[in-house]
Amino acid sequence: MQLRQLWKSIRYLCATSILAGAALPVLAQVEAGGAPPAVKGWRMETVTDALPRAWGMAWLPDGRMLVTGKEGSLHLVAGKQVTQVPIEELPKLMDSGQGGLLDIAVHPADKGPANVRVYMTMAHGTSSENRTILVQGIFDGKKVSGVKTLFQASPAKSGGQHFGSRIAWLPDGTLLMSIGDGGNPPQRVGGMLARDQAQNLGSHNGSILRLTLEGKAAPGNPLAAKAGALPEIWSYGHRNVQGLAVDPEGRVWASEHGPRGGDEINRIEGGKNYGWPLQSFGLDYSSREPIGKHSVPGMVDPLVAWSPSPAPSGLAWYTGNAFPQWRGSLFSGSLAGEDLRRIAFDKDGKVVRQEKLDIGARVRDVRQGPDGQLYVLTDEDKSRLLRIVPDKS
Repeated sequence: MQLRQLWKSIRYLCATSILAGAALPVLAQVEAGGAPPAVKGWRMETVTDALPRAWGMAWLPDGRMLVTGKEGSLHLVAGKQVTQVPIEELPKLMDSGQGGLLDIAVHPADKGPANVRVYMTMAHGTSSENRTILVQGIFDGKKVSGVKTLFQASPAKSGGQHFGSRIAWLPDGTLLMSIGDGGNPPQRVGGMLARDQAQNLGSHNGSILRLTLEGKAAPGNPLAAKAGALPEIWSYGHRNVQGLAVDPEGRVWASEHGPRGGDEINRIEGGKNYGWPLQSFGLDYSSREPIGKHSVPGMVDPLVAWSPSPAPSGLAWYTGNAFPQWRGSLFSGSLAGEDLRRIAFDKDGKVVRQEKLDIGARVRDVRQGPDGQLYVLTDEDKSRLLRIVPDKS
């Protein structure tokens, strides 16, 4: 307790000295915190419990939902009815560890009930050589056909860790895609520790990419002109982004796994370095020593850091009417914490409140549906699709 008070006092003195004009180092704006308090006034309804190891969800223009299954299956949810959707000519799936068929997104311009462009991410290859890829196919109402590979992350890696793999649309019609750093020590990629790839602009690993609909580097990417940088990279210094959300103003938010503590919520801006592994609140799994510093000049501090790790998953920005008091909040799923975490902001984007909704199961994804309700996918052998509604009792 004395050390904590000392740290707070130092932060206060530095802040007041900076206001007075003294040249002192910039300190992190957050301290790693634990689980927030639970909130009431809501309940969950089970839409279905017939989804095998679900990972990602996306709504079709007619209000039905497509849900990916990690083992390579795709499912159509219409009300409480679930049917499996064949995928023709899916590339070789690496379903091991954290790999598998992962996120899914429907092209926002497609409005008809059929011939909808469906984008999916997946781990491709073998246990000794694999990578995250982006594929696209056409859903005709019954099956997905014409699957083609649009993008492959480079370099390849081995093992079954850190594929990243969330995708999100930007208002300009380009696609964001997260790529994990490749794994924990002693995992190596390209002659270096895998985690160091996140600071290597010649590698897609440990970054968020901005792509065209065809999987090419989007025009205007901020690092494209930098010598040695891959043109697809939009931001870097990420360990394993598992949630991406774009709010109505076009701002991008991400949830990110840290190692043994230090899970983060970040606001993502093009061209910025988010620090991993030079900046972190986490500890090395083997040595239990801190990894990097809490704050490094020139790198972006997280908005939220959690320790112990809740293991964040999907991310949603809430704009619905069911819970007016929650509008303008982020909701982050939690695998280890088995909850949803609400992060509220003031008008300047500062975090002013956190609270949790206890789900009682590992949460793999959370999204707001076209009906304005929050939907949750649990991470179980038979995953449940849950709807969050007000508790009127």
